[in-house]
Amino acid sequence: MAGQQAAGTPSSPPRTEAAGARGQDEYAEDSSDEEDVRNTVGNVPLQWYDDFPHVGYDLDGRRIYKPVRTRDELDQFLDKMDDPDYWRTVQDRMTGHDLRLTDEQVALVQRLQRGQFGDASFDPYEPAVDFFSGDLMIHPVTNRPADKRSFIPSLVEKEKVSRMVHAIKMGWIQPRRPRDTAPSFYDLWAQEDPNAVLGRHKMHVPAPKLALPGHAESYNPPPEYLPSEEESLAWEQQEPSERKLNFLPRKFPSLRAVPAYGRFVHERFERCLDLYLCPRQRKMRVNVDPEDLIPKLPRPRDLQPFPTCQALVYRGHSDLVRCLSVSPGGQWLASGSDDGSVRLWEVATARCMRTVPVGGLVKSVSWNPNPTICLVAVAVEDAVLLLNPALGDRLVVGSTDQLLGTFTPPAEPALQPARWLEASEEERQGGLRLRICHDKPVTQVTWHGRGDYMAVVLAAQGHTQVLIHQLSRRRSQSPFRRSHGQVQRVAFHPARPFLLVASQHSVRLYHLLRQELTKKLMPNCKWVSSMAVHPAGDHLICGSYDSKLVWFDLDLSTRPYRVLRHHKKALRAVAFHPRYPLFASGSDDGSVIVCHGMVYNDLLQNPLLVPVKVLRGHTLTRDLGVLDVAFHPTQPWVFSSGADGTVRLFS
Repeated sequence: MAGQQAAGTPSSPPRTEAAGARGQDEYAEDSSDEEDVRNTVGNVPLQWYDDFPHVGYDLDGRRIYKPVRTRDELDQFLDKMDDPDYWRTVQDRMTGHDLRLTDEQVALVQRLQRGQFGDASFDPYEPAVDFFSGDLMIHPVTNRPADKRSFIPSLVEKEKVSRMVHAIKMGWIQPRRPRDTAPSFYDLWAQEDPNAVLGRHKMHVPAPKLALPGHAESYNPPPEYLPSEEESLAWEQQEPSERKLNFLPRKFPSLRAVPAYGRFVHERFERCLDLYLCPRQRKMRVNVDPEDLIPKLPRPRDLQPFPTCQALVYRGHSDLVRCLSVSPGGQWLASGSDDGSVRLWEVATARCMRTVPVGGLVKSVSWNPNPTICLVAVAVEDAVLLLNPALGDRLVVGSTDQLLGTFTPPAEPALQPARWLEASEEERQGGLRLRICHDKPVTQVTWHGRGDYMAVVLAAQGHTQVLIHQLSRRRSQSPFRRSHGQVQRVAFHPARPFLLVASQHSVRLYHLLRQELTKKLMPNCKWVSSMAVHPAGDHLICGSYDSKLVWFDLDLSTRPYRVLRHHKKALRAVAFHPRYPLFASGSDDGSVIVCHGMVYNDLLQNPLLVPVKVLRGHTLTRDLGVLDVAFHPTQPWVFSSGADGTVRLFS
């Protein structure tokens, strides 16, 4: 028993001074070198001795009685006020005795409370000792050969894997279940105080108070506030909303003589209506510098080259010039007018090389983009004329006639929506080679990039508004089975088998091989008038009669990326430059606006659209200005045709 008690005796704590040896001789320290009276109860919980008068046993086995605690709170307060060491006195739970902490123990407790180390001499920031040198040594740190077990598969791991495979086969190990993605709903106002009616109204504005009464409301107002008979008569004839005061000031000899106010209930009712119906909202004023709202655009001089001034004027047409087209090499220019003729110009000299009368209004002109074919498609009334202008290289002119002459008609001609007619000898002398006749007037003709297909737009109702003609096989087909509105413009995609069809309120993108609708663009315009496709094929611009130019990013969205409102009147034509980052728009206000439109290969960078120049030169005729614009294929030049019967070159 004594051995067990000795084994359970805790280590000796630091020496403390006894602060309350009041009448307890057995707890008094002896001056000899003997060990102090210690409680040898060991690790026994002290709450076991709560119901006993003693607290443990000493080394001789005698009971250690608890000190008598007869002091109340008043005695403790007096001890606290009288004893200067009360703040460092603690109670020993093993003996129930009061101990006074030394200065070293108080300093230790304070360091631990501050989160410091207990040892005051310990330096946590001493420099680290690098046991290994940073220099490359010849001999390794250890040259111990590798164990044999590192080359042999572990049998223990093999058993673990086999047990896991067996558990998976038996279904004891299940795969992780996917997390439930269903949203968890909760009541937003569950913790809201029902008494705080305006707690959720963060922008609540209290109702304005009524104005305080003035001298006019007094029962005995000054004489200058009393109206005369003329002023009273004028007040009665005014509308209630025009009166400065809603009552007439009156004078009474005393406050007892003041009668009841007749409009009291009516005015209270109007006040309640104002509080109930009048909206009140707090306006947060934002101090913004107006210069910060203007986008930071580069200077136009840094975006050169682009056309800046008028260089040449092509005169010869007697009526408005509706359409333009430039040859693939950029040497020749074709223009169609309402005077019933197509003129072929030399770009460099503005000389009219040839005039081809077609006998009707020319709605559209398009030069074949293939440089090995010399053909111009002209839309006249209900026919498309294919002209060989016989300009330029004679070998190209001859090969074009040879290509058209090698066609052999099939034995059984198929039913087609258009008729292909050969030109007579007299017409061939004028340059006409083929005539494609339709049932309705033709409003536009455009070529495919390879020069074998062309698309025409007919002024008709139904699904036959758009026809596609193949030159090599002389076939015509209607690609659509139903109509989606009046078609305004069509265009071929420069790189993919897509056909873009612009109606009055939308632009549809069709896949010709799959024969399906790929995308529908919404320009948010009243009436689309023109359309152009970027040479890369990922962007599109549309002009409208409500003076808007809409830029679409086909990979971004079906909504416009940017809407430009630079023109004051309707837009008639838009065009992209095939090589330079330029696009232009012509309007009825007689101006051509050239813009810088840089498209980056990085998909994360938005296109840079900057207007750089406004070109003027055409005079307004019959409220019409610029009717068509076209860029030179290799130079930063732009051509424009106007209602004044001229074609102008800006360089």
